[in-house]
Amino acid sequence: MKSVLYPGSFDPFTNGHLDLVIRARQLFDRVVVAVAVNSDKRPLFTLEERKQLIEKSCSLLSNVEVVTFTGLLVEAIDDFHAQAVLRGLRAFSDFEYELQMALMNRNLKPRCETIFMMPTLKNSFVSSSRVKEIAMLGGSIENYVPKPVADAVRAKLAAGKKG
Repeated sequence: MKSVLYPGSFDPFTNGHLDLVIRARQLFDRVVVAVAVNSDKRPLFTLEERKQLIEKSCSLLSNVEVVTFTGLLVEAIDDFHAQAVLRGLRAFSDFEYELQMALMNRNLKPRCETIFMMPTLKNSFVSSSRVKEIAMLGGSIENYVPKPVADAVRAKLAAGKKG
């Protein structure tokens, strides 16, 4: 069984992320969405909340598993029995960072292959950061995230205003 590990902070999980999961299912027997901690970011949702939102968003998709992990990505590849890492590239500016990460991962684990996929044109400009910014400023995010995520973002922001 060929598996791909799709790591990210996914805060929040967007339609661009979902698009890559759906398309990766056509290439691999199993897609493991691996929710990670990114120490450079201040997440809106906890690790477990992000995992649950992705599970809800992918509930109708077979052969998709959602997990959490901490530590090195190359260790997660072994832990989750993946043959490759999936990364999305929205713009040329993403490429330099992703290339450096892919080369570092391969240096740490020579069998670590990285597959790059481009989003559909409809999702090419969508990012978690922009979605959070739009939501915090009162804008509609329904076109950019799955419904369970939109509902959770609204609830989280409403709870923050009360507290």
